[in-house]
Amino acid sequence: MSKTKDTPRMVMADEKGNIYDDPQLLMVCRRGGEWSLPRPDELIPLPRESELFLLPGRRAVGFDPDSGNIECAGQAAVAAFVAPGHTLSAHPAYNTETGAPPLPFFAYGAVGFADGRLHVCARRVDADPRQQFADVAETRMEQSARRLLRQYPHNRLIGHIVNNCVLRYACPAARNFALGRYEAPLPTQQACNARCVGCISEQDADSPVPVTPQRRLAFMPDAREIVEIMRLHEQREVRRPIYSFGQGCEGDPLMDAELLARSIETFRTAGGKGTINCNTNAGHTQAVIRLAEAGLTSLRVSLSSAREDIYHSYHRPKNYAFSDVRASIRAARARGIFVSLNLLFFPGVTDTEDELAALARLVEENGVSMVQWRNLNIDPEWYFSTVRGLCKPSPCMGLAAFMKRLRKTCPWLRYGYFNPWLGEKAEIAAPAPMEAT
Repeated sequence: MSKTKDTPRMVMADEKGNIYDDPQLLMVCRRGGEWSLPRPDELIPLPRESELFLLPGRRAVGFDPDSGNIECAGQAAVAAFVAPGHTLSAHPAYNTETGAPPLPFFAYGAVGFADGRLHVCARRVDADPRQQFADVAETRMEQSARRLLRQYPHNRLIGHIVNNCVLRYACPAARNFALGRYEAPLPTQQACNARCVGCISEQDADSPVPVTPQRRLAFMPDAREIVEIMRLHEQREVRRPIYSFGQGCEGDPLMDAELLARSIETFRTAGGKGTINCNTNAGHTQAVIRLAEAGLTSLRVSLSSAREDIYHSYHRPKNYAFSDVRASIRAARARGIFVSLNLLFFPGVTDTEDELAALARLVEENGVSMVQWRNLNIDPEWYFSTVRGLCKPSPCMGLAAFMKRLRKTCPWLRYGYFNPWLGEKAEIAAPAPMEAT
């Protein structure tokens, strides 16, 4: 149901960055190549801890109900970077000027003004508060981070997490580690076997977006450093500790599966408790099997699309194919690993009939337990131009309908945004994987 009583109006920004609404023009949003008014079930008040972006070289547009035309307001377009736990259902609509720079690697939500406040096209998909920091004083955060540096001066991985991820990038996972709560990040790898178009830690030299939000890990940690972090986190997060390999500041952790396996085995042999997770593109099936045997609990597989051609156009894999991803998921599920899809949702491409059919088949045939509804952080026009030729013209059904229909087909699926705590060994409701086809 609609969260607004008023019809949402277009918002824009002047040359000084002041954001205001237009009294005549209504909010217009974009889903792929489709421009329309927002759907009545997708507008929510802008969540706390969201951010607003002014979009350079892009002019706000709105719908004039008197003329029936979409009009350009001449002022800068505005987008919302929605707080974690929420998934965008539409991008902002705007006119892009010639020579406008590509947008940085963030997710851009359609935003409007109604009922005296800003609203965004999005849906809350996870109630877990683990990445909410509004009530955490910055002094407490910095003191916790500095204390770790003093206590563990010889652990390079702690130094990287604190100095880069906490103090420079304000990474939510790293900040939680500094506070001793929820999920501890375990970056381990410099190299990657994919060249994702929207990689947030490394871009090709000819990329139109040369600056990434994060810089990649500059060294290879050893098992001692990794296990020390795991034990420290277990001591501080005594209720539901989660340890996650695979972070935005690194390549793919499966590039050195033996290092991960030794770390997991050392931790588990000493009685280590909690959920050990690996975030990966899952291109190396034998590596997944090795981690499962070592004591891994869960596997989160990043996926821009369940359609092979679209997957390859975005992830640009090196020395693996989409068939290897499917094989890795099957291998993990067959060994009792809880498998989540890190679905990089893009309105107008993901929420279509073709994607629904492909995703439901992937989930059913390979034993997927959960879908994490993440936002694809990329310039919307750039990504859509990358995959447009691979998508058959198809109206999008919207995020809410897409989620509902997927679960109707696969009723065991868990939905969320974050890696769940599962104990040491997950209880799995997903069916056993079918034979490869």
